[in-house]
Amino acid sequence: MADWQVISGSVTAPRGYRAAGITAGLKPSGLPDLALIVSDVEAIAAGVFTTSVVRAACVDYCRQRLQAKHSARAILCNAGQANAATGDQGWADALESAQLLAEALNIPPESILLASTGVIGQRIKMDALRAGIPKLVAAASETGGDAAAGAIITTDLVPKSIALETMIDGRPVRMGGIAKGSGMIHPNMATMLSFVTCDAAVSTSLWQEMLSRAADKSFNQITVDGDTSTNDTLIALANGQSRTPAITEMGADAEKLEAMLTEVCQYLAKAIARDGEGATCLIEVQVSGAHTDEDARKVARTIAGSSLAKSAVFGRDPNWGRIAAAAGRAGVHFDQQDLRIQLGDFLLMENGQPLPFDRKAASNYLKTAAAGAYLKEDTVLIAVSIGNGSGSGKAWGCDLSYDYVKINAEYTT
Repeated sequence: MADWQVISGSVTAPRGYRAAGITAGLKPSGLPDLALIVSDVEAIAAGVFTTSVVRAACVDYCRQRLQAKHSARAILCNAGQANAATGDQGWADALESAQLLAEALNIPPESILLASTGVIGQRIKMDALRAGIPKLVAAASETGGDAAAGAIITTDLVPKSIALETMIDGRPVRMGGIAKGSGMIHPNMATMLSFVTCDAAVSTSLWQEMLSRAADKSFNQITVDGDTSTNDTLIALANGQSRTPAITEMGADAEKLEAMLTEVCQYLAKAIARDGEGATCLIEVQVSGAHTDEDARKVARTIAGSSLAKSAVFGRDPNWGRIAAAAGRAGVHFDQQDLRIQLGDFLLMENGQPLPFDRKAASNYLKTAAAGAYLKEDTVLIAVSIGNGSGSGKAWGCDLSYDYVKINAEYTT
């Protein structure tokens, strides 16, 4: 049984945080496009970012800030323009964005972290941003988490947020998170933005280690279309306002906090995969029997990212051969005689041998998943075993539909 409970409030559920989301005129659609998360006090900050060598200015900005100073007071996120591949002027825009927010909040620019999402190659609409920041700061409140979640999305169909609470040293500790992502989703990291807030007190190095491990088990295990972004950003703040003792080394309290952080990240990661552009269902791939957990996660990622397997799920075709082929090309050695594949309750292969199964019933299982309730009954479960090892891992993806091509063919037109 989990050591936490789900609560309301998103990123403003933890003590000492305010948030806001407004329409500043950055998106042509006129939808909300500027978000703010601010801590009442300086918070320990950790981050994980895209591995792409073509990076948005905000990514380089955050990396520099976190290398020089492992804390922050605020996160500013604009939606509409990625400010990636925008050269020196894009970098200048990022610096000005931080300066403008710092002046509005009356805090140092070094305490600001930035994120952007939108069309690559487009600079931030600075006139709109300059006019919007005072309004954004004025709108920040202890109930603004949902507004912030709505202001960071682009092609997402729904905002993504969660908040959890646990007990540490007899006092409640809360953690909240929001995320955006729908297309251009693939590990290292997936194309996404996510912001996590926490009111625990934790050391700088331990918080970064926890976040990196949580990312490896969540955002680095989702895929929609095999494309990694220029803007991927995961930032986590911990401001100590729960007034619990500082966690400085691994132990029972640290394990509880990391488990809650991993749960927040996995929930948001699955929400991103489920909201994949044109998707009709979430796919969860569970791999066991590997030599190591990383081997298992690698096989799971490969299966979840297989265009053929994803297309078969969309077509409600229980074509397990595509799953087997993806497992075999994952770059992980195993004996094919040990391969076992199960789709939901349907055992399709065991000991490397195909088994007879009710194809119509298996197809209906896929149809039922596609008709399920969002993030509840709409998950297609694929379980694969590749041996007798202790390594296990999961990955998440979605089916590949006709609408994915339509959405991306018309993205900038």
